[in-house]
Amino acid sequence: MNSTFAVYNFGCKVNQEEGGAISALFLAHGWRHDADEPRLIIINTCTVTATADKKARNLIRRLRREQPQAILAVCGCYAQRDAAGIAALSGVDIVAGVDERRRLPELVAAFQAQAAQPGSNRPMLAVTEISGQRQFRLIADRSDQSRARAYLKIEDGCDQNCAYCIIPHVRGPVRSLPLDQAVEQARRLTAAGHAELVLSGIQIGAYGQDLGAGQDLPALIRALLGLPGLPRLRLGSIEPQYLSEQLLQMLGSEPRLCAHLHLPLQSGSDRILAAMGRSYTTAEFLDLVNRLRALRPDIAITSDAIVGFPGESEADFAATADFLRRLNAARLHIFPYSRRSGTAAAALPGQISQAEKERRAALLADLGREQAAAFSRRFIGQELDLLPEQSVIVAGQHYLRGHSGNYVTLLLPWQAAEIPAGLLRVRGVDLAGQGLVVEPV
Repeated sequence: MNSTFAVYNFGCKVNQEEGGAISALFLAHGWRHDADEPRLIIINTCTVTATADKKARNLIRRLRREQPQAILAVCGCYAQRDAAGIAALSGVDIVAGVDERRRLPELVAAFQAQAAQPGSNRPMLAVTEISGQRQFRLIADRSDQSRARAYLKIEDGCDQNCAYCIIPHVRGPVRSLPLDQAVEQARRLTAAGHAELVLSGIQIGAYGQDLGAGQDLPALIRALLGLPGLPRLRLGSIEPQYLSEQLLQMLGSEPRLCAHLHLPLQSGSDRILAAMGRSYTTAEFLDLVNRLRALRPDIAITSDAIVGFPGESEADFAATADFLRRLNAARLHIFPYSRRSGTAAAALPGQISQAEKERRAALLADLGREQAAAFSRRFIGQELDLLPEQSVIVAGQHYLRGHSGNYVTLLLPWQAAEIPAGLLRVRGVDLAGQGLVVEPV
C-alpha cells in the first residue's frame, strides 16, 4: 500500500539529480512526500571518500532512531560498493545498487510482502555487478522538474580508472543516452518552461563513444541548440582531453552555450598527475584554459584539486599551490585524498597523515575563496543575465538568488513571494557574502 516517503541525497550533482529522479519515480507510483513522518526513507549514497561513507552510516543510524517504524532503503554508490556492510547495519531494510534504483518501488512492494510473513526480518539486497553493464538506463522521466534549471542526464559510467578513484568500480563503463532520446527529453523540458538545461553525467565528454558515428557531444549540442525556446545550455564537469576543436569553436561562437566549464585538475605537480594516471601535464592544462579565455573572456573556469595523494611531497604541494594561483579559477573544490580499497593508489607507499592532508586542503581552500571573490568582483558595473532560482535572506536582506551564465551567484533585492520565470537582465553592484548583489537594468 503506497504511502509517504522522504529522500536523502549525498554526493555529486549527478547523484543529486538522480535523487530527484527517485522522488519523481515514487510520485508517479502514487506516493507522497513527507519529510516529517515518512513511511519510507530512501538514502541515496556517495562513496567517493571515506567521509561520504561515514556520513551515510551516521544518517542511517539517526533516521532509524527517529523513525523506527519506517522502511529504510539505502541505495546508490556506497550501496553498490559495500552492500553487505550496509546490510549489516542495524535497521537497514533494503539495499539497492546503482542500477537497481529504477526498481525501488518494486523492491519496496516486495519487501512489504516479505515483511508480512512470520519470522522474516532479513534485509533485502538488490545489487548486481555493474562492470558489464552496457545499456544507459534512466531512473525516471524528469520532465516534471520544478526549478528554473533542469538537468538532463546524458551519460553514466567512466572508463578512465584514475589511480585514486573508486567511481568506475561503482558506476561501470561509459553508457550514453541515444541522441534522439536526449533531444526529445530536452524538447519536453524546454516546452515546460525551463530557461536553462544542464547536461550531466559522470563523464559527459565521453558521450556517444558507445553509440557509433554521428552521436558525440558536439553533435548533441548542435541538436539541442536547434530546439526553439532554449535560452541557455550548460555543460557539466568535463575532462580536459574531451575539449575537442569542435567544442572549443562552439564555446567561442554560441552565446547560448554558457561561459562556464568545470575542468578537473587534481594536482599542479606533473609528477603527481602522472602517478594519478591523468592524461595531461600542467602546461597542457593551462594552455587549454588560456585558449578558452581567449575565446570567451568572461568564462568561468572552475576546478578540483586533491591534496595528500600518496607520495605528494612539500615540493609537489607547493607546485600545486603555485599552479592554482596562476590558474586563477572562478571556483575551486579542494579535497583531501581518501584511500579507497580497490583503487591503485590504495596500495601505493607514502600515504600521508590525515592531519597533514587537512592542513594542505585548508590552505588551498583559503586561496579558492579569495579567487572566487575576485572573479565575482570583476562583474561589478557589468550587465549579466540572472536565472532566478530561490528566495533567500542574506544579512537580514531579502534577495532573489540565481546564477549568471558564467555561474556567478547573483543576489537581486526582492520582496515579492513569487519567483519570476525566465532570464532577468541585471547589473552588478557589490559583493555580499558568497554572492554578487545586482540591480535590474
